[in-house]
Amino acid sequence: MPAPTLLLIRHGETAWNAQRLLQGRRDIALNDTGRGQAAESGLCLKALPLDLSTWDFVASPLARTRETMEIVRRGAGLPAADYRLDERLVEIHFGEWEGLSWEQIREQAPGHYEERWADPLNYPAPGGENYPMVFDRVEAVLQGLTGDTVIVAHAGILRSVLALRGGVDPARIPLIEIPQDRVLVVRGGGFAWLQASTALHNQTAT
Repeated sequence: MPAPTLLLIRHGETAWNAQRLLQGRRDIALNDTGRGQAAESGLCLKALPLDLSTWDFVASPLARTRETMEIVRRGAGLPAADYRLDERLVEIHFGEWEGLSWEQIREQAPGHYEERWADPLNYPAPGGENYPMVFDRVEAVLQGLTGDTVIVAHAGILRSVLALRGGVDPARIPLIEIPQDRVLVVRGGGFAWLQASTALHNQTAT
């Protein structure tokens, strides 16, 4: 059987995103900008020539991902609550650094900061995770999928999928920007980003 097609969406913006604070496992709600971004992603899904009623939908259990998923599903014309949660899709754990900006970490713990940026793939925040730890739990999720799937999760999770299924060198993963208003398509060992305007244009043209 061919590997499932994956449509991945990062949760919309939160107040901590706007302040450039590390969230990790902290349960921070969407702001109004984030709700608008989630609605854009829902429009993107609706414009695709797919029968999404046959797809699996799974989200991280944190509030910002659950609200994003429900907005996305409504925007795609699907019942908001018809999806499942998976604890393994929570964001990378930043431990003692959650609630801080990188600038604050550099000021408060310059040694840890330098070690982290010398090896951002493998260095864990104090009390937290590194990317190989996240890869292990994301790989377990992907191995358990039985069909095409929409996943709403976090930047660290989408980065991990790019390493595990998208053909991206893991060493590059921590530095990849993950937008909050696009849909990541992973299929056949490659990936592409979709925006609502692009998807609607493609639908009109076909």
